[in-house]
Amino acid sequence: MTDLATPNLPSRDFDATIAFYAPLGFEVDWRDAGWLILARGDLQLEFFPYPDLDPATSSFGSCLRLDDIRPFYAAALAAGVPETMHGWPRLHPPKREAWGGIVGALIDPDGTLLRLIQNGD
Repeated sequence: MTDLATPNLPSRDFDATIAFYAPLGFEVDWRDAGWLILARGDLQLEFFPYPDLDPATSSFGSCLRLDDIRPFYAAALAAGVPETMHGWPRLHPPKREAWGGIVGALIDPDGTLLRLIQNGD
């Protein structure tokens, strides 16, 4: 098995988290009352219950390093996640950063920042 790290992220409601991530290609890999694991290919996101989280003050985040950022971003747009600078959920379009990489962002309904990073760029 290859070494792997998976982010542990907050969820105010597991059912709502599943409903948000399903259109992005994530499926439930594990669920019980205290833990949720969603998988999309080799990507895994793990969630713990945090019912009192205020998304406006959340400082949780992770990077998703993707071989092709475009289909993931397109799926988020098709799922109705808006491109905007305020609120949540929301998307920030991928762009080439000063350091040369292509980076976008997805902020989920719990205020978690997922940086979308194009592998190899």
